[in-house]
Amino acid sequence: MAEELKNIDMGIVKISDEVVCVIAGLAASEIKGVVGMSSGIVGGITKILSGKKNLTKGVKVNVGEESASIDLYVVIEYGLRIPDVAVKVQENVKTTVESLTGLNVSAVNVFVQNVAFSNKQQETEEIEEDN
Repeated sequence: MAEELKNIDMGIVKISDEVVCVIAGLAASEIKGVVGMSSGIVGGITKILSGKKNLTKGVKVNVGEESASIDLYVVIEYGLRIPDVAVKVQENVKTTVESLTGLNVSAVNVFVQNVAFSNKQQETEEIEEDN
């Protein structure tokens, strides 16, 4: 499942799909408005059982012969324009993965799984509900 990058005189350099997942996940989380990545039920159970934070949570990578496509499952902060955040995520992930790995990224698909409220917004809404 690793992509062969270069066949040089000294040997072959390969980067595993998991490394690409970690890079893509970190690049996505750098964008303002991305609260986190959504792993679904399986990722949540894995975290509970292993006790480890999964850096590939919410990221799927499909590496082909000459390019890679990346699927990201994100949680966006409430109040921000979702298409704007998604475009910034796509640009940052594509640039970061291509520059760090040398892979050609053909697509970055962003799936918004949830919208999260900040603590201040939740507190304000709870106060309004109580009144």
